[in-house]
Amino acid sequence: MNLLGIDVGTTGCKVALFSLQGEMLASAYCEYDHQSPQPGWAQLDSAAIWEAVKAAIRLVTAACPGAGIAAVSVSSLAEAAVPVSAERQILGPSLLNFDIRGEEFLPELASLFPNERLYPISGNTFGNQYTLTKLKWIQAHQPDLYARTYKFLNWSEFIAFMLGADPVADYSLANRTLLFDIHSGDWSDFLLEAAGLDRSKLPATAPSGTVIGMVAAQIAAELGLPAGVCIVSGAHDQCANAVGCGVVDPGTSVYGMGTYHCITPVFATPPDPQVMIARGLNTEHHAIPGRYVCFIYNQGGALVKWFRDTFAAVEHRQAEAEGRSVYPALFAEMPTDPSSVLVLPHFAPTGPPRFIADSAGVMAGMRLGTRRGEVLKGIIEGVAFYLKELVDSLPATGIKIENYRAVGGGSRSDAWVQTCADIFGQTFTRPVITEAGALGAAIIAGVGSGIFENYAQGVGAMVKLERTFEPDLRQHERYQTRYHYYQRLGPLMGEILREISHQQG
Repeated sequence: MNLLGIDVGTTGCKVALFSLQGEMLASAYCEYDHQSPQPGWAQLDSAAIWEAVKAAIRLVTAACPGAGIAAVSVSSLAEAAVPVSAERQILGPSLLNFDIRGEEFLPELASLFPNERLYPISGNTFGNQYTLTKLKWIQAHQPDLYARTYKFLNWSEFIAFMLGADPVADYSLANRTLLFDIHSGDWSDFLLEAAGLDRSKLPATAPSGTVIGMVAAQIAAELGLPAGVCIVSGAHDQCANAVGCGVVDPGTSVYGMGTYHCITPVFATPPDPQVMIARGLNTEHHAIPGRYVCFIYNQGGALVKWFRDTFAAVEHRQAEAEGRSVYPALFAEMPTDPSSVLVLPHFAPTGPPRFIADSAGVMAGMRLGTRRGEVLKGIIEGVAFYLKELVDSLPATGIKIENYRAVGGGSRSDAWVQTCADIFGQTFTRPVITEAGALGAAIIAGVGSGIFENYAQGVGAMVKLERTFEPDLRQHERYQTRYHYYQRLGPLMGEILREISHQQG
């Protein structure tokens, strides 16, 4: 018997089949780009991505014909929702969290939901990145779509629904709508009423690892799945990443290196809201019962992809044609010492603590002799420096990070992981399977379907560790100096960057 994990991200989806011992039997990946119909808009073509997910499932089932599959679960990006009909028809695109639509509602909603009132309910501070403001925009500007929509489903819920499950949101994804009460485990009537949104447009809620249906016979036949595959409620991709690399106990943390670089520490007791608000940090349900997480993130992986497409477009196309990745060659060009290029990674709206929407990136220290390897190294250093600023403020919250598990596409680079270990001055451990979102989803499927008694058993059976990276203390000291320069760069350039961003907008 085997388990199927699906991981749907902002720039690609992965489907993988695992044995109960954690061996990846087959996998398939489809990459895609978001759409920008107008400046500042960012959306996913819901129908096209559903077709991509189905194509990936077919590739996996074709590679393992006759494989027994007991259960499936889905890990996904958060905030973005897909409008669907009761007949499982897709009604429109999915607005991403960095889409500017919904900003017009911020002043009024912020007055209704000051952080001191909102955080004790939802565990989040207010912002336009959440589902709430996107639904308000649809309600105001596309009233026919809003009226026709049966449910607005986040991507994990949507994929499960299209496979045949009931419309059910797991707690970790419901948390990212800004409409969820983390204490009751249900939608907040107060927040919904104040926002003027209909509870009937939202799915039911349940913890991760809850059976929510079976794959429908017709879709099973279309995708090559056996009859009777159990569908289990999944998780926000960062929570699934944590399960897939064994980050289940307080003191441990994911260092996710995907489109978003996200540090996800685990803790057992929600910290004081005021301390978390001051740092722009959330408090949300982990996929593990009785555990919570917060997210420290930026779009580090998207920035490295931009570097690839801008500085190495020809090599990338050639590598793709030959069926290989261009990244190993690019990382081999990086210097072993800290880069001479200092990068402020504000190429997209930033994450906590300031959530800056109108900034812009900076590359400082460029000379005629600067090579692209220096630029790439400066980018990955800048991404890590950004995250380190908030990690350094965690002691006041009571959240501890004693070690990191490195996962995601970027973690396959030894040089990249070692650079992070050197900058943070802490141990990084890489699991055998670095695409932990799909593995985490599979473990969740195993727990929910009763194959594993609990998450500890599932993680113990399926997660294997590959290598530990110890920090080079000499390099760490050198990086501390670079880090102090980095901390001065943003405030020094702030006003200029806002003016540049405003003119470009």
